Amino acid sequence: QVLLVFAEEDEQSNGFRWACDKAGFRCNLARTPQSALECFLDKHHDIIIIDHRHSRHFDAEALCRSIRTKKASENTVIICVVQRHTDREESSILPLISAGFTRRYVENSSRMACYNELIQLEFGQVQAQFKLRACNSLFTALEKSQEAIEITSEDHVIQYVNPAFETMMGYQIGELIEKELTEVPINEKKADFLDTINSCIKIGKEWQGMYYAKKKNGDSIQQNVKILPVIGQGGKIRHYVSISRLCNDNNKVEKTCECIQAESQTDTQTCRHKDMRKGSLDVRSTTSRGSDGSSQRRRSSMARVHSMTIEAPITKVINIINAAQESSPMPVAEALDRALEILRTTELYSPQLGTKDEDPHTSDLVGGLMTDGLRRLSGNEYILSAKQTHQVAGSLSSPISLNDIPPRITQAMENEEQWDFDIFELEAATHKRPLVYLGLKIFARFGICEFLNCSESTLRSWLQVIEANYHSSNSYHNSTHSADVLHATAYFLSKERVKQTLDPIDEVAALIAATVHDVDHPGRTNSFLCNAGSELAILYNDTAVLESHHAALAFQLTTRDGKCNIFKNMERNEYRTLRQVIIDMVLATEMTKHFEHVNKFVNSINKPLAALEENGNNGDGESIRTVLRSPENRILIKRMLIKCADISNPCRPREQCIEWAGRISEEYFAQTDEERRQGLPVVMPVFDRNTCSIPKSQLSFIDYFIIDMFDAWDAFADLPNLMEHLNNNIKYWKGLDGRNLRVLRPPP
Repeated sequence: QVLLVFAEEDEQSNGFRWACDKAGFRCNLARTPQSALECFLDKHHDIIIIDHRHSRHFDAEALCRSIRTKKASENTVIICVVQRHTDREESSILPLISAGFTRRYVENSSRMACYNELIQLEFGQVQAQFKLRACNSLFTALEKSQEAIEITSEDHVIQYVNPAFETMMGYQIGELIEKELTEVPINEKKADFLDTINSCIKIGKEWQGMYYAKKKNGDSIQQNVKILPVIGQGGKIRHYVSISRLCNDNNKVEKTCECIQAESQTDTQTCRHKDMRKGSLDVRSTTSRGSDGSSQRRRSSMARVHSMTIEAPITKVINIINAAQESSPMPVAEALDRALEILRTTELYSPQLGTKDEDPHTSDLVGGLMTDGLRRLSGNEYILSAKQTHQVAGSLSSPISLNDIPPRITQAMENEEQWDFDIFELEAATHKRPLVYLGLKIFARFGICEFLNCSESTLRSWLQVIEANYHSSNSYHNSTHSADVLHATAYFLSKERVKQTLDPIDEVAALIAATVHDVDHPGRTNSFLCNAGSELAILYNDTAVLESHHAALAFQLTTRDGKCNIFKNMERNEYRTLRQVIIDMVLATEMTKHFEHVNKFVNSINKPLAALEENGNNGDGESIRTVLRSPENRILIKRMLIKCADISNPCRPREQCIEWAGRISEEYFAQTDEERRQGLPVVMPVFDRNTCSIPKSQLSFIDYFIIDMFDAWDAFADLPNLMEHLNNNIKYWKGLDGRNLRVLRPPP
């Protein structure tokens, strides 16, 4: 946000206003110091530009001093616009700096000059101020942390300790700052340990173990220590950050100690903070002006520390392995080290691909569907906002009830309870509006109106609004896809094992989630939206962008108008429960957690059920019920159900499978075309309409995402017809690929 303070409108103020519009910055204009101060206290602008050319209007330096007295201005960049003098010597900028200005701008009303100034500010001072703001949050976390934290420079000079460290070691506030570690009482064995630690971390390996330290009063305390090297500028170790916990009398680890190395640049100014402990800490070491890798590792480490405080199950596993290492022979300890490396990754459930050259189709699919883009800044912005349509457009009259559906549509839906139901026949019969009609029939079959205590007309209005907010221009993500997923969901809900597991509220949630799971989909992937800097990507922090939007918009569309609010007669607690299940199921369709959902389903449901069968307990209904009905497992089953429904195309009859393959390929082709037009990163290069092999892309998708998931779902729900279609479709695509054909169908 930018605040312009100009007493009068002139070419200079107009130039900055134009530049703000071009840069996409929100801009306010103030004419007097009082209005400027009031506006700033209300908006907290990132940049303030004050006119200092005409002192007769107001005192620019006095205004700057007034703003700087406000705490809100601590991270604000203030620019002084001064007159251009060509006939006298350059004046000093020190008075402006003393008044609180960040820099000066010599008047130049050229629009591009104003724009360039703003862009330089954004990527210079403003970005630096954003980092400083983040530091306050980090310092607050450090101050309140129960772990003892000590930060030293590369020369082992103490630059920061938190209250927990001072309490544990018996020191007063600020007493340790700027002391060398050699000035602090330590156990005589510690020097040997430091040699061991340094020999390990200097080659980039982490070290973990226990050692004794001495408190200020000379008492020895035992600590468990873990040191993680983080390389800073110049490829060197710049800080050691020690996060430690004590051990109790029985030598059982109560707290862990973790050391990370961060980057330091001693020539920077110190961080302003109300606590004197922070006065010695180099701000740039925490905002990381060093390598991106250093910054990423630092954030990762803080995440691990946080997870330790809440005792996540994975943390307990790691602690058990750490304890086992203490008394293990070297070969066992090394093997446990390798196990720990695997456990500490954030991709525990994702299989590791080989080199990209081995299978570019799989690699591109993974990159396009399971990542949130390249995070590359672009001058282009992809605008996407929710449509406000509340009426279904089109020439087809809306049905009054199920009894008024035209005969052709009724005939197209005759076998909707069967897996081989043809959604494309219904699409043609309804003029690309299959969701309303199929929704009415399926929701009636499952008694949704009775459960929700809503009228059929309300349900019909709701289906119309939801369908109107699907983009018919999308080749794949349109209301036909939604209707297809709704049909698959209803089919899965009719399977005996699923019916044993889920309650009526789960069935209602599943059908609603299937209906809305892609509403307002723009026909582009999450990676595209993140790379394009879309409004949605910014709103949802580049995380599950589309899925979050689908869920949020679905409830906005539903609750904003009583005529289509299917939830309006529900009891509050029941509505909250239903809403939570719907949101969870929609978010489960996001592909970044695909393998996590599948592996949890296999390990928590498939394997226990198989073990019961192997032990001869197949008839033990109570044991099976325990597995199926636990709240955690029911969540996994609902997620797996909608995931399978969402990407079940390869398990459909051949002609449907081929049609869906053509539609998704066309959507990916269109995305690649647009990425190249806009100069964005191409996240799936193999989907070039001139070179792509559709059979290869289908085989890669099936091999990587479909086979294991549907093997697991089939083992649970018993779906032999789906697996037969899947096998036939694999043979079909392999046949085309074997003939080096890149198209959907062989030539006549």
